[in-house]
Amino acid sequence: MKVILVNGSPHEKGCTYTALKEVEATLNKNGIQTEIFWLGNKPVAGCIGCGNCLKTGECFVQDKVNEFLEKVPQTDGFIFGTPVHFAASSGMLSSFMDRVFYGRRNLFSNKPASAVASCRRGGATATLDEINKYFGISNMPIVSSQYWNMVHGSKPEDVLKDEEGMQTMRTLGNNMAWLLKSIEAGKKAGIELPKNEPIATTNFIR
Repeated sequence: MKVILVNGSPHEKGCTYTALKEVEATLNKNGIQTEIFWLGNKPVAGCIGCGNCLKTGECFVQDKVNEFLEKVPQTDGFIFGTPVHFAASSGMLSSFMDRVFYGRRNLFSNKPASAVASCRRGGATATLDEINKYFGISNMPIVSSQYWNMVHGSKPEDVLKDEEGMQTMRTLGNNMAWLLKSIEAGKKAGIELPKNEPIATTNFIR
């Protein structure tokens, strides 16, 4: 079993990375393979809704999005981490997730996911709510922890001093590992994943 932890910060090894590393260490202790996927610090284009990816299977913009999508079929769970920018995720992560999830519900369906936010002081819950919406529309079980998945600090050393935040990350790792193992055990016991109906799209124009 494998989990990808997406680092949506422009800083490769800053506060967001520090939080994700704590989750990763706990996952590894539970026998779960991991990979931290850094988006980098180059611009990530937003989705223009052209629909080309639905025809070809990949976005026409060759960047981290296509690199990530190649890994998704072999990945069992996801954690998306971000710094808090104006009570929201980083613009880079937002653009990335718009393109990654566009028209790909079947690719992510029934795979557990979670969000992690790193902030100096506030705005984390609004950020987590924003990211969780991608999972809620994609049939993905959302993994929680003992508190909202946030850490506080202006630099990695501060984050390490956030005892409750670090504990929350470890609890998140344990919960993700438990759910992945439970899903795997269910499959071995003959419990099939839900079979979803064809999507019925409805608007309110009469």
